[in-house]
Amino acid sequence: MEEKALTNNVMMVRPHNFGFNEQTAATNKFQKKASFSVNLQALNEFNNAVKTLRMHGINVLVFDDLNDIDTPDSIFPNNWISFHSDGTVVVYPMLALNRRNERRPDIIQNLSMFYGFSCSRVIDLTNYENSNKFLEGTGSLVLDRENRIAYSCVSERTNEEVLNKFCNEMNYRPVKFHAFDETGFPVYHTNVMMALGEKFAMVCLDSIKNEDDKTAVISAIKGSGKTLIELTFKQMLNFAGNALELLDSRGNKKLVISRKALNSLSNEQKDKLERYCSIISIDVSTIEECGGGSIRCMLAEIFLPQKKEIKTTARDSFKKSKLKLR
Repeated sequence: MEEKALTNNVMMVRPHNFGFNEQTAATNKFQKKASFSVNLQALNEFNNAVKTLRMHGINVLVFDDLNDIDTPDSIFPNNWISFHSDGTVVVYPMLALNRRNERRPDIIQNLSMFYGFSCSRVIDLTNYENSNKFLEGTGSLVLDRENRIAYSCVSERTNEEVLNKFCNEMNYRPVKFHAFDETGFPVYHTNVMMALGEKFAMVCLDSIKNEDDKTAVISAIKGSGKTLIELTFKQMLNFAGNALELLDSRGNKKLVISRKALNSLSNEQKDKLERYCSIISIDVSTIEECGGGSIRCMLAEIFLPQKKEIKTTARDSFKKSKLKLR
């Protein structure tokens, strides 16, 4: 089954334990430690993001974080799960021990039982954690679903062997490269330096030092017919690469991007983007500052086929079940 480029459906996880994650700080230079508790501010930003997205016709399915486990990054569910048009659900291996607590089999079960999505196959890659090999979902993978291309910035959190396993299982062509910030520190996730829309790609090409790698990325983008919009190092640090194009309920294209990221773009860049979609900007500055991720990381796109119409009145959160990943 061919995958659509964009979806109207996203999953989000409402945080209860959000905060600076000591276990991810060594590889994520985007996050900064706060001198006070930021959980309430993050919760307010999250609720506002849900409200804003729904107001713009995006179907948001919200699951509550579990109170009894250590999950400071649960607000970023796209790192542990992805949903695909053929009914496949992929569950990913993650570097930080406390991030592995985010994986919720009950979410997969309830998407099927309560929301009418068809989950026909689960690919569980988490055994790679035993070999210290990781692939953190659509943080590690920026997927051109329509053209079956998986862009991937190799790092401690993005292992080539696991990437190849994903591509073989899901019939994607990998485009691998290494990326670094302006100081030479490795970029931890692909989706902080690169965002794909149906007709455009925003990429910090300066972060790709190897010329062969850079040529391969440019060739793949232009070969798939997308307009290339280059980002600067400063724009990357302001999360301009951490954006996501979605469809509203009428099929109109919407680019979801943080307020800080949008403010970092030039008028020319904004004009190029608005040729293809309208822009929704959301303030998630606390989440960005302390969590080291932005609005795209908060959204797990759902491309699963639907067995029946989604029940918009269904409950937002569910108790943990005993469903096993397999």
